Amino acid sequence: MKHIKNILAVIGLVVVIGSLIFAAQSTPLEKHAKGPSIGDSDKNVSNGYQISAIEIPDDLNFAGESVPLEDPEILERVDREFLVNTYWQSNALLMMKRAHKYFPVIEPILAKNGIPDDFKYLAVAESGLQNAVSPAGARGFWQIMKGTAKEYGLEVNSNVDERYHVEKATQVACEYLKKWKKRFGSWTLTAAAYNAGPSGIRKYMDIQKADNYYDLLLGEETGRYVFRIMAIKEIISNPDKYGFDVEKEDFYNAVPTFSVEVDTSVASWADFAKLYEINYKILKRHNPWLREPHLNNSTGKKYVVEIPNKGYYRQSSR
Repeated sequence: MKHIKNILAVIGLVVVIGSLIFAAQSTPLEKHAKGPSIGDSDKNVSNGYQISAIEIPDDLNFAGESVPLEDPEILERVDREFLVNTYWQSNALLMMKRAHKYFPVIEPILAKNGIPDDFKYLAVAESGLQNAVSPAGARGFWQIMKGTAKEYGLEVNSNVDERYHVEKATQVACEYLKKWKKRFGSWTLTAAAYNAGPSGIRKYMDIQKADNYYDLLLGEETGRYVFRIMAIKEIISNPDKYGFDVEKEDFYNAVPTFSVEVDTSVASWADFAKLYEINYKILKRHNPWLREPHLNNSTGKKYVVEIPNKGYYRQSSR
C-alpha cells in the first residue's frame, strides 16, 4: 500500500510540474501566435517620416565654378554626398547650429582677402567647426599642420597654439588658398589641394595629364571632398528644402566679449580669470589657443585675451 502511495505521489508531482511547464510555455507562444492586436496592422514606420531621392540643383557650383552634372559619374558622386549629408540629420543639424555662431567670424575675413564665401563650408568639412585634431597632427577649424602654421606666422609651442585661434587661423587659411589659386588657376583644384596637399594634386595632374578637378581620378577622400563641401553648402543654406525644421532660437550664438591685452608672463590663468569673475574653464572656452595653465612670455609679446561680458556667466557659489 505504501508502495502504491509513493507511485501515486510521483505521478501527481509529474502532472503538476508538467502543467506548470505547459502554462509557462503556452502563454507567450499563444500571444505571439495571435500576432498584433487590432489596429496594429495600420501602423507603419513611414508614418510621419519619408525617405526619398534628392533633387540636385541644376546650378550647382563651387565658388562660381559649375559642376558638370551632365556627366553621369559626376552626378552619382554628387548624389552620394547629398544623400549622406541630408540623411545624417544629427550631424547636419549640428553644422547648422555651429555655422550660425562661427560664420559671422569667418565670412568677413574671407571677404577681406578676396576668398569666395563658399570656402567657409570647407572649414565645416575639415573640422565640423570644432577645434579638432587629426591623426596627422592638423589642428583647429582649418586643420592646419604645425609646419604650415609656423610658415605663415602662427605661434605654436607648449604655451600657445594659434591654430586654435579662429580669426588668426582663418587668415592663414586665406593666405594659403590665395597662393595655390595662383598656381592652379581654379578654386575647385585649390580646395582639393587644401585636402590632399598641393604636391599630391600636382602629381595626379602630371600623371593623368588633366588640369580639371572633375577629370581627375583621385583618392577616396579627396575625390569626395569638393562634392561634400557643395552638399554641406546647399543643405545649410536651404534647411527647409531638405526637411530641417529649425527655429531661430535653436541656433548657437556667440557670447559677447571684450578684449584684454597681456604683455607679461601669467603665473596662473585660473587666478587671472578670477579677476574678471569667471573661472579657468570659461577663460579657455573663449581662448582655446592658450594651451597651458600659465604663460611664460619671456619676450613681452602682446597677446589679446577675450573675456565674456560681465554678468553673462553666473558664477557658482562654491
